[in-house]
This record gives sequence, structure tokens and C-alpha cells, in this order.
Amino acid sequence: MFIAEIFYSLQGEGELTGTPSVFVRTSGCNLRCDWCDTPYASWNPEGKEMSLAEILEEVEKHPTRYVVLTGGEPMVAKGIRELAAALRDKGKHITIETAGTVSPMGIACDLASISPKLKNSSPSAELFEGWHGKHEKLRWQPAVVREWLEHCAFQLKFVVAGASDLDEIQLLLGELGGKIPPEKVLLMPEGITMEAIRAREATLVELCRRHGYRYCHRLHIELFGSRRGT
Repeated sequence: MFIAEIFYSLQGEGELTGTPSVFVRTSGCNLRCDWCDTPYASWNPEGKEMSLAEILEEVEKHPTRYVVLTGGEPMVAKGIRELAAALRDKGKHITIETAGTVSPMGIACDLASISPKLKNSSPSAELFEGWHGKHEKLRWQPAVVREWLEHCAFQLKFVVAGASDLDEIQLLLGELGGKIPPEKVLLMPEGITMEAIRAREATLVELCRRHGYRYCHRLHIELFGSRRGT
């Protein structure tokens, strides 16, 4: 598998915030988010080829059963299903961070952290004409997201730039059909610095209070000032 990095940290986002976890970040993505905070795993994929045995050996070095498969988009990584199955065999709790554009197809997973991309994610049409069209066509796949919702426990995590994003979020939730518990909808401020997060925090907190959604902090940025924790 082409792996960008494997590291041990605290989960910084979502329902398992604060949980010591091993993060296996695959390199490669089928989207190109304008605000991507891991361009080395998407826009310019970097990393090294690792065997399944090498990945498992690295995971087992750390004193936790929680493992996060992230990216990039881990669901497009060659060998991801074999890796998830091997982690399940070792008794690991598996979180998969995904944009929800690729079907789970039975993959071993305990928590699907689904982050559908909003319009605010689209790269500039002027600067990235080819990718803009691909990204817009692929970023929202309601049928695939519904498969994930039925596959395992889930959280729906939206990266929010401002209050105007709420209308789109509610439209997407409506397209999924059924009744999604509001506490399963997480609103996370867009930003990779505490200054950017704080600038959006009050707005998102008020939206969560009003609609019953969950505010999703980015603990890893506050504690470590980096991406390490997602």
C-alpha cells in the first residue's frame, strides 16, 4: 500500500475526541478540496510502499486498540479492505475517515466518519479547470452515503466555512432520507490554525445550539498545532 504516514496521537475530531489512536494515512484521493489540509496525500501524493505486515507491525507498537484509516481518501487505496480485515482480526476498533464517495462493500469498520464535501470545498475553476469539474461531479454521492449509514455506526462531519453553509447541509441531509439524529451531524470549523477556528467558532456553536447538531472541535490543532489527530 502507498502510505503517507503512520503516527500515534489523540483523536482530534468527532465522537472519539481525546482517544489515543494510531492513524494510518493512505496517499491518494479522488477529490481535490480547495482547503485540503493534507495536500501531500491528495494534490501531490507522497509516501512509500508498505506491505500489510509492515503496517500491522507499526500499528502494534502503540498501546491502543483504536486505529483510524484516513487520507487522502483511504477507500481508493489499493489493499484497504485487506488492511481493515487484518486489523479486525487483531481486535482493533476501526474508524474510517471518508468523503463518502466510494461504497463500503462490506469493509470492516466500527465507526464511519463520513465527511461529505460542500460547495466551499471546490477548487477554483479558473486555476484548476479539470479538477473543478471532476470534484463537483463526485463530491456528493447520496446513494453511497446511505450505504455507509446502513453499514456501521457513523458520524456525519461537515467542514463549515460560515453560516451560509447551513442551507446546503440541510439540503444534503434531506436528500439522504430517513431521520438522522441531529447529534450525529457534526459541524467543524474550516481552518488549520486556532485563529481561523476561533473566527468561526461562535457562529458554529450557535448553529449547533439552534439545530441540535454537535460542535466538532479540532483538538489536535489546539494541542499540537498540526494535522496530527485526524
